[in-house]
Amino acid sequence: MREINVNLITEKVRDLCMKANTDLGEDVFQAFDRAMEKEESPLGVEILKELKENARVAKEENVPICQDTGFAVVFVELGQDVHLVGGNLNEAIQRVFVKDIGMGI
Repeated sequence: MREINVNLITEKVRDLCMKANTDLGEDVFQAFDRAMEKEESPLGVEILKELKENARVAKEENVPICQDTGFAVVFVELGQDVHLVGGNLNEAIQRVFVKDIGMGI
């Protein structure tokens, strides 16, 4: 049986949330470029440019992307031979959003 401390889960969930909010993939930057080429409205093009610039700054300076808020959904697959120690799985995940990132649940 494998033991995993729930603090490790908290750490990994926090790291993934931070990455998701600071580091958009190259495919998203390419999508911005394609959208700017197709956009007919000058205002729409400017908004897309601002979104792309915001994503660039977030990636380079490791700060959150200024974007619409949403819901974090965490999917967990836990094998039957895994034993969690040090606390509750649900609390370990929620701790990221309440304590570490400061988002209320």
